[in-house]
Amino acid sequence: MLWALMCVALISIYLMAVGTVWTTQIQRVKEDELLRRGDAIRRAIEAYVKADKSGAFPKRFDDLLRDPRASYVQRYLREAYADPMTNDGPWQEIRGPDGELYGVYSASNEAPLKKDGFSDSDASFGLQTSISEWKFTYYPEKNMSRR
Repeated sequence: MLWALMCVALISIYLMAVGTVWTTQIQRVKEDELLRRGDAIRRAIEAYVKADKSGAFPKRFDDLLRDPRASYVQRYLREAYADPMTNDGPWQEIRGPDGELYGVYSASNEAPLKKDGFSDSDASFGLQTSISEWKFTYYPEKNMSRR
């Protein structure tokens, strides 16, 4: 009987350790996907702004899927990427003073596991204590300051 209880206890400890490792691995995958999707959205906003001489920003996220300014189908994103940190929920949007879309960020308040090894455009992410502080924005060089 004592032997069976010890086996159950050891199996329970092992399963808890496996669960912790599995949870950590899932978060790492989600963070990598967040970086990939966020960067794609940032690059799409930049391409949208640079595609027109006016330098106008998109008014809606869907404008990145099909540019309403173009007389032909112009796409900057192939699909409406969702926020992977919130089980594919919506992104939080960063808007300008006239409602233009400057970027996105995750609604997740989890602490990030990744602390270094970011791209140059995401270098400040290593200093952030929450994933919601990872901002994927595009600001034009002229007369704009970062938020």
